[in-house]
Amino acid sequence: MNHAMTTTAFELAGYKTAKNLGLVRGLTVRSRSIVGNIGAGLQSLFGGNITIYEKLCEETREQSLDKMMSHAEQLGANAVVGVRYDATEIMEGITEVLCYGTAVVVEK
Repeated sequence: MNHAMTTTAFELAGYKTAKNLGLVRGLTVRSRSIVGNIGAGLQSLFGGNITIYEKLCEETREQSLDKMMSHAEQLGANAVVGVRYDATEIMEGITEVLCYGTAVVVEK
């Protein structure tokens, strides 16, 4: 499925929702490595953007989005609307990132 066929809105501009297939989600659980923590700690001494954590966050969100998209494809969807992210720290240094939305079939 094309990432362009996802939106945080509840409808996709230029398309009509023909069928609602329900909730889809993608879950990723990540931990920070000791090496990453040391590198981020060093970066934080100088201030500014902590690129090590930024990269980890971007990869984690992308992975959970891809899993949600796969779930939608399995249901026969060609789009996902109402896309949201949620993150929860399970324990110190371990975080789950959830991407969820509503799988739909849309038509022009």
